[in-house]
Amino acid sequence: MSSTEFSAWMRQAQQRVETALDHALPAANVAPARLNEATRYATLGGGKRVRPLLVYAAGELARSPAAALDAAACAVEMIHVYSLVHDDLPCMDDDVLRRGKPTVHIEYDEATAMLVGDGLQALAFQQIGTPGLVADPARQLRMSLQLARAAGPRGMVGGQALDLAAVGQNISLEELEFMHVHKTGALIRAAVLLGALSGDASDSELETLDHFAKTIGLLFQVVDDLLDAEADTATLGKTAGKDAAHNKPTYVSLIGLADAKRFAGELRAEATRCLAPFGDRAQRLAQLTDFIVERSF
Repeated sequence: MSSTEFSAWMRQAQQRVETALDHALPAANVAPARLNEATRYATLGGGKRVRPLLVYAAGELARSPAAALDAAACAVEMIHVYSLVHDDLPCMDDDVLRRGKPTVHIEYDEATAMLVGDGLQALAFQQIGTPGLVADPARQLRMSLQLARAAGPRGMVGGQALDLAAVGQNISLEELEFMHVHKTGALIRAAVLLGALSGDASDSELETLDHFAKTIGLLFQVVDDLLDAEADTATLGKTAGKDAAHNKPTYVSLIGLADAKRFAGELRAEATRCLAPFGDRAQRLAQLTDFIVERSF
């Protein structure tokens, strides 16, 4: 499939999750209006939607029903946006720009930003908790558990705690990888598995997809570190050079640009190897792996 056709698929999927999010979020003109307005401000009209794209791509492989995929795509994006809103707060990364516009606590206030994140987390589980979303209730329960683990202390929140503790510290490459497997990788892993669990992927296929997802989760973070070091603020839609300014350990700071790029190439090759047994069924996931890498080089 050509890059033009993939780009068309990606735009269609991005619009699909945008529409689903628009319907799932509370209207801005109902009480509490300011909170609902801020939630929509944070969630709609921005970002590449990489995690929902992974849900849809894995769902195509597993022949998942459309309604289940829309719910799973909304759920992972809501968790992701909640994490961004909280990460940008002064008590965390203290940033003023996200997705090319002022962060939520700048546009509104800190208390509203906290509540936006709290609300989005609850809404995420409401999305995938709807009775009858998938045919097998046991698989639907696995979806909820997977998202909970990815979002909690054994996943994203735990990774953020490690990230905050690592500021200004000399940590090893193994410690850096452990941090990012949790902070960034856990939700990317959940996106792939939720898409596959929505359909008919077998346990052995889920195991293979899990390894793929862990690999691209780490790949995403390595590329993110490279972008922070090499891209400008206009390109990123968020403050460039923030990691270096905050003295945060990254793959670039630990092993240098050249080796970080080399490591990204190795992870890309491993992800491709994981998908080989699926053949053409994994075409979208393979294309998204390339998309993750080609964001910067």
